[in-house]
Amino acid sequence: MTRPGFHFSTRFKVRYAEIDGQKIVFNSRYLEYADYAVGEFWEWTGIGALGPVWTSAEFNVRHTEIDYLKPFRYGDEIEVFVRIERLGNSSMTHRFELCDPNAGSLNCVIEMVTVHVDLDSGRPVPIPPAVRAALEGLMTGARIDA
Repeated sequence: MTRPGFHFSTRFKVRYAEIDGQKIVFNSRYLEYADYAVGEFWEWTGIGALGPVWTSAEFNVRHTEIDYLKPFRYGDEIEVFVRIERLGNSSMTHRFELCDPNAGSLNCVIEMVTVHVDLDSGRPVPIPPAVRAALEGLMTGARIDA
């Protein structure tokens, strides 16, 4: 399955432990799915090649919006499309589209804003220039060269 504006996706199946008494996925699991998908996204990008400038960057979740369009059920396959939607001075917004690749349906949309913070103060700080350049490249679909 492809989605306009997305260069990356990952797939997995709904497990029994993720459903409720109505036999649909618990609402909170959708954020876990986004967390899993963004981890796969970062690995796919090759951004780890930036070394310490990336590994020392700390992004904390600031805001999340979830639009539940259609529930997933036990055994459904989920394909999560991930992209960086926007970059601010210290913030980054990811968009996640959770689809059923077999039905061709869009089941859930998540927008998540993370903020680059200084761990000692807990305050937002600008995204380092090398990281910003890499993130801007990723927004166009370019992966990081090792």
